Amino acid sequence: MTAPVTILLPGVLRAEADGQSSLTVDATGSLRAVLDAVAATWPRLDRRLRDEQGAVRRYVNIYVDGEDCRRSGGLETEVPPGAEIQVLPSVAGG
Repeated sequence: MTAPVTILLPGVLRAEADGQSSLTVDATGSLRAVLDAVAATWPRLDRRLRDEQGAVRRYVNIYVDGEDCRRSGGLETEVPPGAEIQVLPSVAGG
């Protein structure tokens, strides 16, 4: 039996996920598989996370159990059962 994955969303993305601050999906394996599961239920959120080619958008940072996915394999980052994924869009300003 596998434990679901929890995805934590910042306030700026919650409107795309019916106002939820965290999502639970039954997908493990790669980050790509988890994001595909997200896309099936929350397609508007997926469009904010990934571009037209399916890559994580440049201004979106995704952490799997505290590790930046860009440094741990990108969309092929291993997502174990019960993992916590945190999504943080970059903030511009000065």
